[in-house]
Amino acid sequence: MLIGIAYALAAGLMWGLVFLLPLLLHDYPPLLLSVGRYLAFGLIALPLAWFDRRGLRKLARADWIEALKLSAVGNLLYFLCLASAIQRAGGPLPTVIIGTLPVVIAIAANLRNGARDGRLPWGRLAPSLLAIAAGIACVNRMELHALRQDANANLPRYLSGALFALGAVACWTWYPLRNADWLRNHPDRSPRAWATAQGLAVLPLSLLGYGLVTLGMHFTEPAFPLALGPRPTLFVGLMIATGLLASWLGTLCWNEASQRLPTALAGQLIVFETLAALVYAFIFRGAWPAPLALFGIGLLCAGVLWAARIKPRPLAAREPTP
Repeated sequence: MLIGIAYALAAGLMWGLVFLLPLLLHDYPPLLLSVGRYLAFGLIALPLAWFDRRGLRKLARADWIEALKLSAVGNLLYFLCLASAIQRAGGPLPTVIIGTLPVVIAIAANLRNGARDGRLPWGRLAPSLLAIAAGIACVNRMELHALRQDANANLPRYLSGALFALGAVACWTWYPLRNADWLRNHPDRSPRAWATAQGLAVLPLSLLGYGLVTLGMHFTEPAFPLALGPRPTLFVGLMIATGLLASWLGTLCWNEASQRLPTALAGQLIVFETLAALVYAFIFRGAWPAPLALFGIGLLCAGVLWAARIKPRPLAAREPTP
């Protein structure tokens, strides 16, 4: 379990980086950022496939279809919603909404996967969920207050950002549950090969998407320099960095965690992504968090530590009906 938690922490540290991407490339449309990031992921997966060729040969047609579904929803669609939310509503509001993922996934997994993983007792799980939820609320209270004080706030734009953030939550509630299903049903398969398979599956989608996006922008935004935008060196560098770290290596670490941990516990550990994103955001701003934010971060950590101590209980077998 400790190894699984360490892998989840590593995944969160790398996934938190993607929250900075829409801010660093604020002059790039979210759709271009999404297809660009996963085009880099797919291209990086190509040479890695040589090292994982034995594991990839074991994948059946149904496995490749599942990898394609996971990549389309958990990668392309999720990041499109996330980037759109951040660019439309700024950092605070999407963080509030997407920060609920640990609670949402943990509840969904405890309801859905109890027969397979055992059920985390609700009485012992509740303090952890409440601590995480309270921590998220504390961290974002000051941010939301600043948002309300902004005289230049565009309410319809912020509301659309909130809707995109809800879409991101939906995508990333579905993805870890389905991904864990495959990994737990194939304990003999390599998590690394499964991460590479998702990269290979997303490559044709992202390549086609990049071509269609740039073609559409040629007609709708003729002033935008194609095909790498106004800052090509930074764009390519960030796409490669997030494709390697956040996409391939982050997925690999999450796969390792998903094979070792009950899905309800792993769902709570996505809080590491929220914590990492907050730390990177404060570093990016060059500002020290307010006392209330520090208290919230403490609550998040306490919730995770509490959850790590809970052992799942197998569900009692039902008596056959006479």
